[in-house]
Amino acid sequence: MADKKFDLVVVGGGPAGYVAAIRGSQLGMQVACIEEDNLGGVCLNVGCIPTKALLSSALLVNDCKLAAAHGITFDNFRSDLGPAQKRSRDIAEKLASGVAHLFNKNKILHIKGRGRLLGEGSVEVTSLDGGHETYRSDHILLATGSRPRDIPVLPIDDTTVWSSTGALFQQQAPASLAVVGAGAVGMEFADIYNAYGTKVTVIEALDRILPIEDADSSSTLQRSFKKRGVQFHTGAKVKDAIIGEDSVQLSFEDKNGSTHRLEVEKVLSAVGRVPNTEDLGLKENGVEVSPEGYIVVDHHLKSSVRGIYAIGDCAGKQLLAHKAMHEGVVCVEAIAGESHGAVDYANVPNCTYCHPEVASVGLTEAQAREQGFDIEVGKFPWVGNGRALAGGHTEGFVKVVRDKEYSEILGAHIVGPHATELIAEFVVGRHLEGTVEEMDRAMHPHPTLSEAVAEAALGALGRTIHL
Repeated sequence: MADKKFDLVVVGGGPAGYVAAIRGSQLGMQVACIEEDNLGGVCLNVGCIPTKALLSSALLVNDCKLAAAHGITFDNFRSDLGPAQKRSRDIAEKLASGVAHLFNKNKILHIKGRGRLLGEGSVEVTSLDGGHETYRSDHILLATGSRPRDIPVLPIDDTTVWSSTGALFQQQAPASLAVVGAGAVGMEFADIYNAYGTKVTVIEALDRILPIEDADSSSTLQRSFKKRGVQFHTGAKVKDAIIGEDSVQLSFEDKNGSTHRLEVEKVLSAVGRVPNTEDLGLKENGVEVSPEGYIVVDHHLKSSVRGIYAIGDCAGKQLLAHKAMHEGVVCVEAIAGESHGAVDYANVPNCTYCHPEVASVGLTEAQAREQGFDIEVGKFPWVGNGRALAGGHTEGFVKVVRDKEYSEILGAHIVGPHATELIAEFVVGRHLEGTVEEMDRAMHPHPTLSEAVAEAALGALGRTIHL
């Protein structure tokens, strides 16, 4: 390592970058990974993992409120966000140290600093103390991730106007919170803060919450949240905000053009993410970038410049950790000449970890119809599933969209308990080009939630058993 020349240099140590680095080492490469912060990136440190820890706490709080049905009662029941927040940080830090251990195990050099392309296979690293070093490789893999999008009327300060990162570091739940943006991030934090007693109002510019999901999933989730006191304004756009020390006054316009005003203690801006592709030397080195700022890559994640690759959020498409990890493996195996094929972007599962959970893969019912498929839809509600009834979580359904011609699984949509786990069965089924009939004929244990997968598959054939 004395000459600072490596077989593979990865810029970014998030889910895309660290997985690519490990796979490169497994394939016999000498690998360096440039990352200025903790390994694990946004997902592990201030995203997926700590958020899911808080959501687990929120579910427990809500279950405790319903514990009397199980013969469990409390005197002076109260919930406190502080310990849950500390628990979430402990979990994130434990997993971050685990990635560092994997780097040591696989003999991967973690270079602390910020990387920038110099051209001709070189990357300049600016260390935290301002020093500069140059590292060389014939294969430079960019995995620089993304960050929360800022909108002009709601500048994020993570004190009064939070990003998703700021929302993770609160020791106390505010009295009131406006969530601007009802995608996965917005709905997850709406769930968390509602559980801990915050009055939550969700404002979404599009006509429904979780707009990329099937319309049935969106309406079911909104109905569930409304029962818990969450208020919604869809088709509404924030026009102005007066940000004070202790409150924010929002002005927003609804779908009919009427103006509304709302005063809250805090605001969460959850209106999407933008790629971290500035100041990487992309333009200077001829790397093609899309108008939105994403690095343009081919099916093996190669950029427009030989020897430079991009994966994860900075390369666009779905901004999801599991997609990023998969791209890391595909890209590095292609570099090593052991490619197992490209990423199937049509079979990437979407998951929202609020309660009830929402998950999907493939086409929505509306998309399937728009694309001209002759379809049949099967839908099985959790109220017909013994395990869901026993567990006390019966909101939602499993829905299958079937192509009548070949019985192909065009799409699957789940709202309810452990939806984000169950969706994997449909991902595997679609990957193996299984039919709806095969999903049913594969025996599912009883009593389990997975039985609803088979029942929904039967529903798409017009012959559900337990409905």
